[in-house]
Amino acid sequence: MDLDATDRRILNVLQKQGRITNAELSELVNLSPSACHRRVQRLEEEGFIAAYVALLDARRLGRPTVVFVEITLQGQADEVLDAFEREVARVPDILECHLMAGTADYLLKVVAQDTEDFARIHRQYLTRLPGVAQMHSSFALRTVFKTTALAV
Repeated sequence: MDLDATDRRILNVLQKQGRITNAELSELVNLSPSACHRRVQRLEEEGFIAAYVALLDARRLGRPTVVFVEITLQGQADEVLDAFEREVARVPDILECHLMAGTADYLLKVVAQDTEDFARIHRQYLTRLPGVAQMHSSFALRTVFKTTALAV
C-alpha cells in the first residue's frame, strides 16, 4: 500500500498525540470523522501503525541511568545467536537489543536507578547471558535528543 499525503498527516499527528480522539484527528487532517476512522483502521491493518503505547518518564520512575552495552559473542552460529536472543529478551531492564554489523555483535540499551543498580543488573543478568565473550558498557551522561517519531 502506498501512503498518500493524508495518510502521512494522520501518521504524523498520531505519533505525537496518540490519545487524540477521532473527531479531533479528522479536523486536523481535513477529513470527515468516518473517512478518518476508515483510514486509521486501514493503516493499522496494513501494519503502518504497530501499536499504541504510553511513553513513560524513566527519570520519574526512578530509572534515570541509561547504559549502552556492546556484546561480542563467542561465535556466530545460529544456535549461539538464538540462545542469546531468547535470554536477553527476558531481562526486564533491557529496553532495546540490536543485532549489529561492526565490532560488537549486539548493542543493548539498559535502564537502571544508578551505577549500583547497573552493577546488580550486570551481575544478575548480563554476565549470565549465553555465548558472551566480551562486554563493554558506556554510561550516557545526558540525553541530548530523543524521539519515537519517524519521518513520514
